[in-house]
Amino acid sequence: MAEAEGRVTLWGIEVFVASAEEGSISAAARRLGVSPSAVSQQLAALETALGASLLDRASRPIQVTPAGAMFRRHAQTILNAASEARAELAMADLSGLTTLRLGVIEDFDSDVTPRLLSTLARDLKGCRFLLETGASHRLMDQLEARALDIVIAADSTSDAAPEDWREVHPILSEPFVAVTPPGAKIEDLPLILYTARHLMGRQIAAHLARHGLKPAHRFELDSYAAILAMVAGGEGWTILTPLALHQARAFRASVEVRPLPLPALTRTLSLSARAGILHDVPTQITQRLKPLIAEVVIAPALAAAPWLSPALRVL
Repeated sequence: MAEAEGRVTLWGIEVFVASAEEGSISAAARRLGVSPSAVSQQLAALETALGASLLDRASRPIQVTPAGAMFRRHAQTILNAASEARAELAMADLSGLTTLRLGVIEDFDSDVTPRLLSTLARDLKGCRFLLETGASHRLMDQLEARALDIVIAADSTSDAAPEDWREVHPILSEPFVAVTPPGAKIEDLPLILYTARHLMGRQIAAHLARHGLKPAHRFELDSYAAILAMVAGGEGWTILTPLALHQARAFRASVEVRPLPLPALTRTLSLSARAGILHDVPTQITQRLKPLIAEVVIAPALAAAPWLSPALRVL
C-alpha cells in the first residue's frame, strides 16, 4: 500500500494554489485559516508526491518554478472540478453546502450582514461560514483569485462590460446625496471627500471631474463616521450614499441630507460569484438578501427622506 505522504491530496493542491497566488506562506495561511507550518507541510508533501519542486521558497515573494507553473494549470482545473462537484451535490438548494466563503462590503457590517448570516445558518445546518469584510475592489480581487466564493459589493464602472468568469446578481441601486450641517449653504463650505483609495471615492471624484467641478477641500477620509462627525461639527459638507448614512446613523440627526447639487450620480451593489460553480446558490442568497435590505436600509431611509424614491430601491 502506498505511503500517505506519496499521495496528491485536494487539500495539498489548494494550499499550493493559495501559496502561488499570495506569494508567501504566511499570507496563504491567513487566507486558508491554518498555521504557516501546516502550509509548509502540505507543500512539502505535495512536492514529494509529484517528485518536483513547485515553489522557490527562498525568493521574496515566493516564485513558481517551471514545474510549478505546469502543475498550476492542472491544479486549477482540479479545484474548479471539486467546486462544481460540491455544488452539484448541493442539488437545487443550500442544504448540501459544507463551507461558504462570503465577502461583504463594510457598509453592511452593523446589521445586514449579521442578519443574513443568521438566516443562512438556519438553512445550512452543517455549513461553516468564513466571512471577509472590506472594500469592494479588494473583495472582487479575492473572488477572482478564488479566495472567496461569493461577494456582495459595489459595482465599478467597468462592471458594465460582460465578464465570462463571473455571474452578477444586482441587489441595490442608491443615489449619491449631499450631506451638510443643518441649514448651511453648500457654497460657503469646503467639501469633505470620501477617500479615493476606495471605489466609492473614485466614483465621486470622477463625477466631479466629468462636470468640471473642483470644489475646495482639505480633508479626504476613509470613515463614514468621521466624515459625518466633521459635517455635524460644521467643518464642511460631503457626498455620500443612503447606505453610508445608515452605517453611521448615530450622526443622522445632526446633519441635513439633500439632493446632490449637480447632475445625479448613482451606484449599484451586486452579488457576484464565479460563473457556473455554485449553481442556484447565488440566486437563493440574493433572494434572501433583497427583502432584508429593503427592511433594514431602504424603509428607514425613505421614511426620513421620501424624495430618495425611486432612485433608492432593490433591483
